[in-house]
Amino acid sequence: MKTSYLLPALVLMVLSACKVSKDIQTPKPALPVAFRNEVATADTSSIADVQWKAFYTDAQLQKLIDSAIVKNYDMQIALKNIEAAQLVFKQVKWDYVPQADLNVTANNQRPSDNSLTGLSLSQYNIGARHIEDYSANVQLSWEADIWGQIRSRQRLALAQYLQTKEARKAIQTQLVSDVSQGYYNLLMLDEQLAIAQNNVKLNDSTLRIIRLQYDAGQVTLLAVQQAQAQQQSAAQLIPQFEQNITIQENALSILTSALPSRIARTASIEQLTVPDQVSAGLPVIMVSRRPDVRSSELDLQIANANVGINKAEMYPALRLTASGGLNSFRASNWFNIPASLFGIVAGSVVQPLLDHKVLSTNYQIAKVNRDRSVLQFRQTVLNAVGEVSDALVRIEKLKQQQVIAAARVKTLQQATTNANLLFKNGLANYLEVITAQSNVLQSELELASLKRDQLDAVSDLYRSLGGGWN
Repeated sequence: MKTSYLLPALVLMVLSACKVSKDIQTPKPALPVAFRNEVATADTSSIADVQWKAFYTDAQLQKLIDSAIVKNYDMQIALKNIEAAQLVFKQVKWDYVPQADLNVTANNQRPSDNSLTGLSLSQYNIGARHIEDYSANVQLSWEADIWGQIRSRQRLALAQYLQTKEARKAIQTQLVSDVSQGYYNLLMLDEQLAIAQNNVKLNDSTLRIIRLQYDAGQVTLLAVQQAQAQQQSAAQLIPQFEQNITIQENALSILTSALPSRIARTASIEQLTVPDQVSAGLPVIMVSRRPDVRSSELDLQIANANVGINKAEMYPALRLTASGGLNSFRASNWFNIPASLFGIVAGSVVQPLLDHKVLSTNYQIAKVNRDRSVLQFRQTVLNAVGEVSDALVRIEKLKQQQVIAAARVKTLQQATTNANLLFKNGLANYLEVITAQSNVLQSELELASLKRDQLDAVSDLYRSLGGGWN
């Protein structure tokens, strides 16, 4: 084909560059008007809009969270992933630029005298039985983005880069939640340890009185043994809580990428307050805030880009190459300009034939993966709404349990005081005292656990709404 006909055709192909695949838009998930179990209010704000330093006001907890965000190894890995994805994204931008290679070669060939090349040497009278070739040239190659393949690669790289940033947000959100809940658990264990120690002292007092009564012949040995068993049961809890405290301190240390050590705390769990009312905001805002939902949405963009890339692989590729430089069969004439100058320009259109079935299969698989991304996005949104609703009902029902448990503790403490007074005055037997002390111990431990669960539920709501990464 003449150049006068080839060039307009090539230009027309480039100018008519089109997208060979149609993207699937991010579906609009079915969202409720308000979260289930949320208290009806006109306030549409959300606690997730609050920065974590304003949400967690305990100074020691803030210090732990800040240290975890800076030093945690998962966070550092996430930052490295962002750095790598950013480099890839910057590199893809250069895909439109032609590829250039500098070649410098020097060859010396001694052909056989009986070869066609050897026989031809004598005809040219070059005075040598060997062939020299010296070349210095620049080669350029460029593929026209007719079907939008390069654009699809750029969109894929951008989505992957943004996805690494969402991954960092997700890690930080979970990290803030884990540190806060670990800290609350540590304060609960401190409270339970103090409860067990106080109960042991109370049992010691009761045991002394029963032993005195035994020595006076007022009670049997069974009373002493049962009182001692109750005291030992309470004492057994002390090393158990001390063990759990050390394990929890080690876990918090590891979250902050520090060697296991003691965790300082200046407050007790009783000093921490649970908000009377928390606002979850609107579900549609929560969806746009949560990193995992945003990452799932980017998965769909990546799947769209992969469909475009695989579809473009099935179409003809227009490739242009050019090379130019200096060439000579003698080193002395290598840089003799303009005699040694040469240039080559070529164009080609490559259409896959035998591997068309493989490319078609890859394209169909890419479309299936895209459909799967849509389903995964819907599932992620559904899970997010469910997590918020779960946290809200936990907050509501734990508050009710805490009120009942606090009243029960107060009742049992009064009952224990009365039982001790009646026992000292001979108006109650030792079994009533032991039962009262056992009941108050369990109720106080349960009340401390409920306070921890309430704080955890609020923290979990904050995380499930997408708070903690800002």
